[in-house]
Amino acid sequence: MGTIGLAPLIADVQSGSADAPLSPRSAHHPAKAKAIIHIFLNGGPSHVDTFDPKPLLKRYDGRTLPVANLPTERATGNAFPSPFRFRRYGESGIEVSDLFRRTAESIDDICVVRSMHADVPNHEPSFLLWNCGDARLPRPSMGSWVTYGLGSENQNLPGFVALCPNGLPTQGVENWRSAFLPGVFQGAHVDTQFKEVDRLIENIRNTTISTARQRRQLDFLLHANRRHKDSRGFAPDLEARIQSFELAYRMQTEAAEAFDVSQETKQTQKMYGESVQARTILTARRLVERGVRFVQVWYSGGQPWDNHDDIGIHSQLSANIDPPIGALLKDLKQRGLLDQTLVLCGGEFGRTPTVELPRPLLNSGKQLGRDHNHHGFSVWLAGGGIKGGHVHGATDETGWKAVEKPVHVHDIHATMLHLLGFDHESFTYRYAGRDFRLTDVHGRVVNELLA
Repeated sequence: MGTIGLAPLIADVQSGSADAPLSPRSAHHPAKAKAIIHIFLNGGPSHVDTFDPKPLLKRYDGRTLPVANLPTERATGNAFPSPFRFRRYGESGIEVSDLFRRTAESIDDICVVRSMHADVPNHEPSFLLWNCGDARLPRPSMGSWVTYGLGSENQNLPGFVALCPNGLPTQGVENWRSAFLPGVFQGAHVDTQFKEVDRLIENIRNTTISTARQRRQLDFLLHANRRHKDSRGFAPDLEARIQSFELAYRMQTEAAEAFDVSQETKQTQKMYGESVQARTILTARRLVERGVRFVQVWYSGGQPWDNHDDIGIHSQLSANIDPPIGALLKDLKQRGLLDQTLVLCGGEFGRTPTVELPRPLLNSGKQLGRDHNHHGFSVWLAGGGIKGGHVHGATDETGWKAVEKPVHVHDIHATMLHLLGFDHESFTYRYAGRDFRLTDVHGRVVNELLA
């Protein structure tokens, strides 16, 4: 039944007859948000060291907790209190650790979800669950679903951009794939370790022929491809290739400017900072400002927040990304963009409130780190119809498990789609005889998070 309301959209995309598959489209109901910035702290930041203070851990420092340790990936031992100080911020008085004190300056615009839970304590399936709604099977990513449903407001830039400096994250390009959705909706990866536009986006400038001559070449190629496609009927892969050529041509007129953060004022650049992460987050703001629908910001390649040996490394990581996140929230607000831009920040899971026990070949023997914890962790959302200055749910008094108003990853997906104007149960795509959706057969809109 869900495909009935989307029949015209599906017909255009699947038939390949649409000249502009990324053109803006309407959703099911009026939307609060029109763009998303997803800041993914890949590797699993510790909730008990960032947004979920647990004084009980200090009382039991180095001793066995009053509750049994839950099963995670590796063996853990006694209570490990946070080495970072928590303070209250804003009129709401929400406690945040010193790791994110710049972000906390905007806490009255933020909703902290302290009762998150996922399925397993392993990076690979948890990455895919967050980004694609399924931990095992090939499924379209969040950004692909969003651009499939809403298109993009800028036809000269990709509708979905994945900004990841210094290589690829765990699971690589699977995190922003389109899977069985048409290829035009997959994410465009940009390695933001580079400053020069020509290195950020290869071949963005054509230095050999004029724009007019290149247009004639592409018109000839388009004509040949269309004839080839018409003789074969439904060919989504070929249609995606055709659209990629056209988008690449159009990007030459706008991408160089959009990715050039040096065009920002000195004051703005200083506000964001000088780290690679600062440049990446500033680029994200420039992209949504120019109509890109979904921008995913990865901390870097691999899984840098995976601190099994020494949780103190969190301070080095946060020093790079906390100032630009704080700047982003203030910048969006002063530009009038926060109300229509939904910002989501968090990792694939949290970390244990107990110390990880050293194991040969797995860590250096230090006992200053935490193992993965999918039983309970925190994420936060801001803007785009979210209730600011609000804490939703709670883990138990040790930080092990979500016990009050638990929220699953599927629930966050359902809520995000709702804010974009979609009923997640009706927002489907028919493939292999089944109507698929981002939330599979799960998920609920968490109305308590909505303004």
